[in-house]
Amino acid sequence: MIGRHVRIYNLAPITFEYGANVSQNCHLCAGTHDYRQWSMPLVARPITLGRNSWLGADVFVGPGVTIGELAVIGARSVVVKDQPARMVCAGHPCKPLKPRPDPQ
Repeated sequence: MIGRHVRIYNLAPITFEYGANVSQNCHLCAGTHDYRQWSMPLVARPITLGRNSWLGADVFVGPGVTIGELAVIGARSVVVKDQPARMVCAGHPCKPLKPRPDPQ
């Protein structure tokens, strides 16, 4: 499921595994620039949203990030590193906070 007003900047592949949910106003950004070089070349890295993962409203996901299976990413989080499976994660930068119980 992809909510309203989601930005998908797919300079590299963005994979939505089965059941992945992306809430409104999220931004999935698979590209950046190498600031260490004067020419600032484009760097594109894939994003993967694991099975039954859920991104809350207004989440930013950066290049090269994998969201684990059944992970929940809290609203307005900034995800610049991989997030583990079956965890509730949030923040700026996003980090794991607590285990996600099995859905009923």
